[in-house]
Amino acid sequence: MKILAVIPARAGSKGIPNKNIRIISGHPLIYYSIKNALASEFITDIIISTDSSEVKIIANQMGVDVRWRDQALCGDEVTLDAVVADAVIGDCWDYIITMQPTSPTLRVSTLDAAIKYTIDNDLDTVISAINAPHLSWTEKEGRKVPNYTERLNRQYLPPCYMETGAFMISKASAVTPATRIGIKVDVYEVPEDESQDVDTFEDLCSVAATLDRQKVAIYVNGNNKRGIGHIYRALELADEFYVKPDIYYDINQTDSKIFGKTTHKLLPVNGIAELFDKCKQNDYTIFINDILTTSIDYMIGLRSVLPHAKVINFEDDGEGIIKADLVFNALFYENEYPQVYTGEKYYISGKTFMFYNPIHINDMVKRVFISFGGADPQNYSDRLLGMISQSEYKDYEFIVVLGRAKNNVDVLMEFNKFSNIEVHYDVPNMPELMSSCDIAITSRGRTGYELAILGIPSISMAQNQREEKHGFVCNENGFTYIGLNPADEIIESNLKMYLSMSRETRMQFQNKLLSHDLRGGRKRVMNLIRGL
Repeated sequence: MKILAVIPARAGSKGIPNKNIRIISGHPLIYYSIKNALASEFITDIIISTDSSEVKIIANQMGVDVRWRDQALCGDEVTLDAVVADAVIGDCWDYIITMQPTSPTLRVSTLDAAIKYTIDNDLDTVISAINAPHLSWTEKEGRKVPNYTERLNRQYLPPCYMETGAFMISKASAVTPATRIGIKVDVYEVPEDESQDVDTFEDLCSVAATLDRQKVAIYVNGNNKRGIGHIYRALELADEFYVKPDIYYDINQTDSKIFGKTTHKLLPVNGIAELFDKCKQNDYTIFINDILTTSIDYMIGLRSVLPHAKVINFEDDGEGIIKADLVFNALFYENEYPQVYTGEKYYISGKTFMFYNPIHINDMVKRVFISFGGADPQNYSDRLLGMISQSEYKDYEFIVVLGRAKNNVDVLMEFNKFSNIEVHYDVPNMPELMSSCDIAITSRGRTGYELAILGIPSISMAQNQREEKHGFVCNENGFTYIGLNPADEIIESNLKMYLSMSRETRMQFQNKLLSHDLRGGRKRVMNLIRGL
């Protein structure tokens, strides 16, 4: 069977000058339709119909024949029927496929599936289309009237197929100077991202974005020992891309429940070998590690399966950072390499915190916020609840938040029996609860940054030796840091000091906390990633 692809590409585009030869994502616009035709398993011959010497050069360099178009066929009023018929010389083809260069996002797999569909069903003509049902109106007798009898949500509307310029597949017998449509006609639905036609400069922008679209993967783990701030950050990062990333996690290290209610694509793997195998199957352009320390061996292995990807690591103080394209360590300050960005300037705040103003410093402390992140391996929550349940604290209100990875949650929830204590588990409204309080007690991770954004004077303690290296949550920045696993008497003496602290002193603490631009970290990080 012989199948001819005709690609019409005249020179005289007025809306977008030189449209067919404009460079989009590294190639001339016409390159994409020629590439699809060359890659098709069904198309046997290709002809470019053009009056452009530049198009002729591109076609010849790609090994494709050119039919020089007469000027009589180059006017705005000339239909493609006449142009295609002019390009078809002889009667040796079974099918003629019109492929317009203004549809560069079409994939060859879709084109071939449509050709096969046409042949298998013995159709005279098949036209590319997108199913786009909408509530629409028309005009009758000078009045606007609806095209529907009942208003329904889009998914319940009947199909409405709109033609795209991607392809028209016709039996050769149906092609004449007046038409390419035979008797048995059908449409072939193409995916939405393959339906874009370039008619305006806005279309050019949209097509360029599609062709340059990143394929992103994130590898993240979190648990009771490691904490789950990595999980929160990974989900925030996933929302920053204009694609839906693949989010991998190791089932030996991470319980899927820790991700909470998310519609992001979560992919479990059983160890690094399976992760690398998955990476081999996907041509990721960006790969993000949020797994704490990476080794040289891990990074070399990752590079071997993703040789063209940009690799970005978060909160990584391992030797693997020398193999990363970017490293962001918002919690650390030491920096030996040019690709490593450290300090609070690169902290990624939760979106909801961006909508809250710093708290007003009241005359007296009445409410205390207590939270030690998602895991709290030191069980600081347990110790604080034991203290504040004493009668001497009955005149203060305490808001205690437990995270998704906290152990013995049921036991700690029993402290809600005290009228001045509220114990919450995995709350969605963290900034709302924080903002209702005058002071806070927390660990040295993500929650400390969140409290600083809201300007809440806070006592802090480290969960482990790694947290002891976190630089931002310190006395110089407005916190009262009391070390790793401090004695109960030290915790309680600092709590009492804060409960009785004057408004003026708390305002001084707040001013230090707010002197850092924590809200701009998300933008800084994404600008650097997008600049790779």
